[in-house]
Amino acid sequence: MRRHSLRLRLGLAAAALIALALLLAGIGLTVILDRVLDARTADALDRTAKLIAGRVTVAPDGSPTLSREPPDPRFATPYGGLYWQVQAGAHVLRSRSLWDKSLDLGNLSPGRSDTTGTVDTTGPDGGRLIAVVQPLAIGPPGAEAELRVIVAEDRRNLAASRSTFLHLLVPALVALFVVLTLAMALFVRRALAPFRVLQADLLAVHAGTRTRLPEHFPDEVRPLVTDLNRLLDAQERALIRARDAAADMAHGLKTPLAVLDALARRTGADDPTLSAEIAEQARAMGGQVERALARARIVASGDLRRRSCRVAPVTERLVATMRRLPEGGSLDWVVSVPETLAYPGEEGELMEVLGNLLDNARKWAHRRVRITGEMALGRQSLAVDDDGPGMSAAAIAGIGRGQRWDESRPGTGFGIAIVRDISEAAGAHMRLDRSAMGGLLVELNWIEEGGSRLTGR
Repeated sequence: MRRHSLRLRLGLAAAALIALALLLAGIGLTVILDRVLDARTADALDRTAKLIAGRVTVAPDGSPTLSREPPDPRFATPYGGLYWQVQAGAHVLRSRSLWDKSLDLGNLSPGRSDTTGTVDTTGPDGGRLIAVVQPLAIGPPGAEAELRVIVAEDRRNLAASRSTFLHLLVPALVALFVVLTLAMALFVRRALAPFRVLQADLLAVHAGTRTRLPEHFPDEVRPLVTDLNRLLDAQERALIRARDAAADMAHGLKTPLAVLDALARRTGADDPTLSAEIAEQARAMGGQVERALARARIVASGDLRRRSCRVAPVTERLVATMRRLPEGGSLDWVVSVPETLAYPGEEGELMEVLGNLLDNARKWAHRRVRITGEMALGRQSLAVDDDGPGMSAAAIAGIGRGQRWDESRPGTGFGIAIVRDISEAAGAHMRLDRSAMGGLLVELNWIEEGGSRLTGR
């Protein structure tokens, strides 16, 4: 998944929000647990305090006594974590668990001695205690003895319960995070499904199997589809106008050029020099017209629809044609093109590209012309070479520096220039080199669908 993927961004954002929500939920549950533990502990301590208050009596000297101690064994174990204490003025009665210490509430005790409350204090071993204070008055009206019953429990007991809860809570939250993240991933995938369908439909448009996008999309995506269809329709109309304009230009220019060529032949007897110059200029103008028409066809074919055609059948037809042309029948035509090799353009474009290359090779080859196709590592290539005189390294270097091919010798410049224009418009790169047979090597390289772009062999 790529770094700029919308699905990745939404997934990461959802995972971060889920993690934050679960973290806050865990903190909230812990706070709630602490309050629930405190409330339940205070309630249990209050019941114990009332139990002790019901068993307290006061001796004649004012000291409190307890008829029977609470049954919990922690009250009888020194520093057992559960403590009780009865105060009657200066007299103090306490549980065996306090040993030789007393519960000193100090300023933590309620403001009035007759008020019941829950406070925190320090235990006999230095630990923190949660304590319940129960005021008590014993004796006849007007001569009551005021007592205070205190029952306390060590908070470390509560901490153990809290730790057990956290040991269960953390794995549960982690499992919930995984489940929610997977569910959100499925939700994001489902939510982005219309875009995957749109991508498939666009690929069908590129492949030429569909002319427009269907309208069965959700309301949020339909405006985009409508605009894309509007662009496709506008482009189709523009392409039709471009093709018509190219045909009109061909008809309008070729007729005057034919007239000039006829005039050159007619004046040949009277002025051969003038006739040759007119014929040469007419041929140059014809080459320029052919190149302009090729460029117009390139513009007309540059739509969103990605087209391709098989190279082998076109090569066989063109070689058969070249064999019937002058000097073509005496050449050895060697063809080695895989059946699956596909040129990234229409068949008409390939006919013009390969036709110019084969015609150029036919004119300059001595005995052999070779057509080779290759497929490897996500790229495809088509090469035409011959055993003719070829092109010098200086000429090739001059072309690499941007020298116009139109200025080269007649019969060589325009055809290869047209090949370059058409092939580059289709996404292919043309390379010139010296052939192993001594002549010119013209190689076209293009990327296979899904491969990486290459610019040379």
